[in-house]
Amino acid sequence: WAAVAALTVAVVARGIAVGHGPFANQYEFAVSFSWGMVAAAAIARRRFAMPAVSLATLPVALAMLLYAMTLDAGARPLVPALQNHWLLTVHVLAAVLAYGAAAVSCGAAVLLLISLRRGGESPQTARLDEIAYRSVVVSYPLLTMMLVLGAVWADIAWGTYWSWDPKETSALMTWLIYGGYLHARVVNGWRGKRAAVLLLVAFASVLFTFFGNLFLGGLHSYA
Repeated sequence: WAAVAALTVAVVARGIAVGHGPFANQYEFAVSFSWGMVAAAAIARRRFAMPAVSLATLPVALAMLLYAMTLDAGARPLVPALQNHWLLTVHVLAAVLAYGAAAVSCGAAVLLLISLRRGGESPQTARLDEIAYRSVVVSYPLLTMMLVLGAVWADIAWGTYWSWDPKETSALMTWLIYGGYLHARVVNGWRGKRAAVLLLVAFASVLFTFFGNLFLGGLHSYA
């Protein structure tokens, strides 16, 4: 919770200093992404009373903050596509909360695979499977909101709701993978190892969505 408070101050202070939400560059989104993961880990610790899940999530947040330290943090005038402050702020907020919950599901999946390797099925693995599922149940509607708001913003900024930009396409693929996980679990009864591996693939897609524009370019090349 101390980390949540510190990162909240950092994100708010940055917003006050530059006059907009954390969406102008990779540095701002990396810090807000870390905030989302730490906040989700803290909430998961309180909600599920299983500290190991939070502990498994925090290294990803730490790595993201270390990455942010390597980036240019200088504030610059917004590009024309980013002039809609409030819409973009809500869009990014939905993204970082969705990605934070996704990180918790990934942490639970990693612990589940480790537990299965060490001792097979147990009440603990069932609990981890349930935590992973509940985290995705939180993440998926937020991912949907992120995509919808992003499409609305794209129409305002570029005159089209969808342009198959690399970041847009990757975000859609992430949404589809998590949707596939929910379908496989609810309809086909996926549990345990198969579900956990699919969650690792899904979070890898989250990270690719974040980093992919660095080498794929596109309309989102500024962030």
